[in-house]
Amino acid sequence: MAIYAIGDIQGCYDSLRRLLDKIDFNPLRDRLWLVGDLVNRGAHSLEVLRFIKSLGEAALNVLGNHDLHLLMLAEGYSKVQRGDTLEAILRAPDREELLTWLRCQPLMHVEDGYALVHAGLLPQWSVTRARALAHEVEAALQASDYRECLANMWGNEPASWDDNLEGWARIRAVVNAMTRMRFCTPAGLIEFRAKGKLEDAPPGYLPWFAVPGRQSANHVLVTGHWSALGLKLEENLLALDSGCLWGGHLTAVRLADHTVFQVDCSKDDVR
Repeated sequence: MAIYAIGDIQGCYDSLRRLLDKIDFNPLRDRLWLVGDLVNRGAHSLEVLRFIKSLGEAALNVLGNHDLHLLMLAEGYSKVQRGDTLEAILRAPDREELLTWLRCQPLMHVEDGYALVHAGLLPQWSVTRARALAHEVEAALQASDYRECLANMWGNEPASWDDNLEGWARIRAVVNAMTRMRFCTPAGLIEFRAKGKLEDAPPGYLPWFAVPGRQSANHVLVTGHWSALGLKLEENLLALDSGCLWGGHLTAVRLADHTVFQVDCSKDDVR
């Protein structure tokens, strides 16, 4: 059995299928770890969602910001954004089945020294602490009153963590870090606007993974979300968003030996 971690798919269905052919993926034998953002911006979000769902326990996906945007949009708590490609999902006959499945995906997964999360972890969070916080969000999304969570979990405040946070502010802080963060201060204040390369860090901010003394550094964090960063492999980081959607590559890394597999973005998928 092999576990392959795969970067942001974002509706790039043909690219995904070609990558799975390249690694000779067998759902009866292998597992996929997906960093989130299965959907949006690419042309075939519905096909991606149906396919990953069909893989059952062979695929493990954590929620990304575009996945959460879809869930909020479906319930009327978000507006259609320029570049969205979610209409086919919202009109699909199996819409509710797909959205329920997506809503019940984890925000974070921890296994054998690896931690899978879409964007990153605040520097003051250990992996154990972060997993407990992720569980709070997951419980709210899977509760019978989950619509209240969707209505209140988005926004730029709070932009930093405080152990005394309660209610929806607490949920938002966790969601902001785990699905939206790129740069933060050493104290854990998130900068939401900068999306560029490492050299584009605003004054006083660092890439979240480069903060000295980061409490999660004793695990290998497997992430996506940051296409301008590109593929970045370090001792305790596998950052896998290699910009397939923008004409780059879709990347898989075999966790056993960190071997990299890539395919160019399909013409059908590229924006």
